[in-house]
Amino acid sequence: MKNLIVISAPSGAGKTTICRELQKRRPDLEFSVSCTTRPKRSYEIDGIDYEFIDEQEFQKRVDNDELVESEEVHGYLYGTSRKVIERTIAGGKLLLLEVDVKGGLAIKSSYPEVTLAIFIMPPSEDELIHRLRNRGSDSEKRIAKRLERMELETSYQPKYDITVVNEKLDEAVTEILESIESINQIKEEVWD
Repeated sequence: MKNLIVISAPSGAGKTTICRELQKRRPDLEFSVSCTTRPKRSYEIDGIDYEFIDEQEFQKRVDNDELVESEEVHGYLYGTSRKVIERTIAGGKLLLLEVDVKGGLAIKSSYPEVTLAIFIMPPSEDELIHRLRNRGSDSEKRIAKRLERMELETSYQPKYDITVVNEKLDEAVTEILESIESINQIKEEVWD
């Protein structure tokens, strides 16, 4: 069974929106709450969207090997709890992980048999810029930084299991759900 559903994308491609919609449609998809040193945005809830911690606490978790992956993205640190992943696998549940591209590949490398890595692409760079500006949480300078990083992020796309273009949210979510169900059904048939 592919327990770990990894969602990665360039900033602004819609991965957070997709993850929220996936959870609405599949309540059995538990969400892995990453930890970050990034400041909380006004609409975010600590412990729901992210676990917001300081750099000292983040480094302590790295030193204690509590994170299966960690990465600096746009000047902030992000990481995924090893304990949460291993508890999910042991319990046979599905875990949705919204992570940066390098983090997604680190999870896939650590748990290759149980990971489905999905890369989300925006329909175009113009649409991505439009989404970043409409989000209203970034300065033009930070948006430019995010766009610079987009080339690096999209270079990892071929290493993912599937790619979904997020032009229409409903269609993208349906495609992801069908992929999850298809892969897990094939796996079950092989073991029967």
